[in-house]
Amino acid sequence: MNLVQDKKGTSLKTVIMSGMALLLLISLFYALEKPVAIDVDGKNIKTRVFFTSTVEDVLVNKNIALGPYDKVQPSLNAIVKRSEPIKVTRAAKVTVIVGETTKEIITTPVSITEAISLAGYELGPKDIIKTLAVNKTVANQVIEVIRVTEKQEQIEESIPYETENTADNTLEKGLSRTIKAGRPGIAVNTVNITYHNGQEIAREVIDSETKSAPEKAVVAMGTITSISRGNLNFNFSKAAYMTVSAYTYTGHNTSCGLKPAVGLVAVDPSVIPLGTRLYIEGYGYATAADTGGAIKGNRIDVFMEEKGQCLSWGRRTVKVYVLE
Repeated sequence: MNLVQDKKGTSLKTVIMSGMALLLLISLFYALEKPVAIDVDGKNIKTRVFFTSTVEDVLVNKNIALGPYDKVQPSLNAIVKRSEPIKVTRAAKVTVIVGETTKEIITTPVSITEAISLAGYELGPKDIIKTLAVNKTVANQVIEVIRVTEKQEQIEESIPYETENTADNTLEKGLSRTIKAGRPGIAVNTVNITYHNGQEIAREVIDSETKSAPEKAVVAMGTITSISRGNLNFNFSKAAYMTVSAYTYTGHNTSCGLKPAVGLVAVDPSVIPLGTRLYIEGYGYATAADTGGAIKGNRIDVFMEEKGQCLSWGRRTVKVYVLE
């Protein structure tokens, strides 16, 4: 009986020892692994690897392929450390446009200025960058650089003269005469010209010097509103020198519906309203009653009964009074 018990006890001990050995082996295997997190393409992948595994081993094991411009931290040949994450940063296409040239680069996210530098461009102090409001580049981003240049030029500019009006009681109202001619001055302006990609977009006067001062004009303005012509005395609101031609009856009534007659004249209604009473030197009293396609501005066409009278009158410049 004792012999049987000893054998049973030995078998039990063997089983226990084997189980402990297996547990120890499993614990040792587990102890030789360490947890690792992989950050790639916006995903966080968790795994366990042996102490001797490199970053490259982990990526190959997880079928994570790398492009030629992708970046990995830590480096591929680095031994994986417990709880140290592996980060894969993908590279993408970025287009850089400067002036009329365009370049494409493949890069991981970098600052906008660094992307411009990677494309082989150097920024000027006043160049303008047009891009998305981001700190780092994104895939398929387009960055446009506007080249800004400036140039200064000295440009002469006319300075307008002022006119001083004085009253002249020997001249009809509406008429004037120049007592002293004015003369414009000359200013030399220093102008700063700004160009965007070679095209002028702004001019700014940053300094100005007077090369010659303008000289004021003096003009005498008529004040007379009453005048005598022979036995005729009349009051008027203004006088003006106008070009006056003559016409005779053509079979058509005036634009007012009246039959043409001596004393009815054609005018430009924007200058002399229809119905206005006039006194025309060399012709006499008249009423604005007609218009004509050729009668524009300070021009009047007076009616005469005979064609010969029209030819004799011709076209002349005379003084016209607008009666009150």
